[in-house]
Amino acid sequence: MTGLKGISVLVFLCCLFSVIVGDHEEEKIPGLELNFYRNSCPNAEQFVKDEVSRSTLIDPTTAAALLRLAFHDCQVDGCDASVLLSFSNGLMTETESEMNFGLRKLHIINGIKSSLERICPQTVSCSDIIQLAARDTIHLSGGPFIDVFTGRKDGTLASKERADKELPPADISVDKFIEIFQGKNITLQEGVALIGAHTLGIGHCRNFEKRLQPPGDPTLPTGFKLTLLVICSNPFLSNITFETNDLTTFAFDNRYFTDILNGRGLLKIDSDISRDQRTKPHVIRFASDQKQFFRSFTSGFLKLSNHKVLLGKQGEIRKDCRFVNN
Repeated sequence: MTGLKGISVLVFLCCLFSVIVGDHEEEKIPGLELNFYRNSCPNAEQFVKDEVSRSTLIDPTTAAALLRLAFHDCQVDGCDASVLLSFSNGLMTETESEMNFGLRKLHIINGIKSSLERICPQTVSCSDIIQLAARDTIHLSGGPFIDVFTGRKDGTLASKERADKELPPADISVDKFIEIFQGKNITLQEGVALIGAHTLGIGHCRNFEKRLQPPGDPTLPTGFKLTLLVICSNPFLSNITFETNDLTTFAFDNRYFTDILNGRGLLKIDSDISRDQRTKPHVIRFASDQKQFFRSFTSGFLKLSNHKVLLGKQGEIRKDCRFVNN
């Protein structure tokens, strides 16, 4: 997952297609369960949803940012909210990694946690809040509703070096992409669907400008390349100039797959999966069948969100998502 997410506007929510996905017992692992907080903090999940909804309406970039946050947390040593730590035993933290460039909206998770601490002290983990917020932002943007399992504990360590090593770069190859997801028991079809999270948000010039430099990437259509050259004409602004990932960046839908088949792949991995014979069949299928994309994304998301979670006496439930408990 490249992690370049930033813009999602909820202007078509009433008419966008969504799928409710119910039974995913095959993805469940011991210690996690649906509605884990039904007795200890009954309103926790509704509170997360309400706050995510409010934040997204105020700032439409929230959806893509929270989804990227969930992916980046799980990619580094599992889904343990280590990405939220601002100090970790004297070590530089994950947000200081260049691989986490542009990571935003951490304060939303911290705010939700702070409010829940007043209602249900030291009960709801930061790692669960991240995954629930991602679930809600996907659904609010028109995507599937995913029955996320909860019961995770929070980690106590974070490392810039681990983030540097484990987060995929913007120019990741298809081979490396396959290797990363196979290591998490995610199938090739599910992995392609997870890259479809690029349906939300934007990509900064710094992450694809190498494709524009002479001799240039021959897979970029001339018209699209010229557009990107204009957008990214000032190299000193490559950290803030951007292009949308697909033409319906406001919605979680399958337009991303149609776009990359038509040559509008913003990142190298976007273009490559539309041409590689291992991944192209899945791209074609998702481009023509949004329901299948949603199903495959859901199963892949559940596997990723359950990856290397801390349970029981492992980890802790942080009082403040930014710091380990004293």
